[in-house]
Amino acid sequence: MSGETSGPTPRDLEMMRHAIELAEAAGNDGEIPVAAVIYDESEIVATGSNRREHDHDPTAHAEVVALREAGRRRGGWRLDGCSMAVTLEPCPMCAGALVNARLGRVVFGAWDEKAGACETLYMITEDERLNHSVDVLGGVLEPDCARLLSDFFKARRSR
Repeated sequence: MSGETSGPTPRDLEMMRHAIELAEAAGNDGEIPVAAVIYDESEIVATGSNRREHDHDPTAHAEVVALREAGRRRGGWRLDGCSMAVTLEPCPMCAGALVNARLGRVVFGAWDEKAGACETLYMITEDERLNHSVDVLGGVLEPDCARLLSDFFKARRSR
């Protein structure tokens, strides 16, 4: 855990549970089961799940889908004051997008040993050379988030 000094709030847990439900639906639709919820103290601002297969778009990661929706709903690209709950640690592209969106914090579930860019391989969200940093809290409901992914890939391999 970096950037954050305390554990998840009840709101963080609620939003992560919502992200898990969205990720399950994405997995049932043939997408890798990852989902994100952008929220503030009073509302869910936007949600997104992986849509790479559906949209034929390599950038349609859950985080990017949610950021695009949040920008449209808010009428601007700056999301300071918002948090994101996402079921998998953001990759370098998504971590960079979080920084560029001026997101306040990201709460993620499973660590990504192959592409994690918030704590595992890179720390893009807290790189002091960039013009913004995003507070990070990892491992929130991690067993549930990791199980979504392992079950999805296990089923895919057995086909």
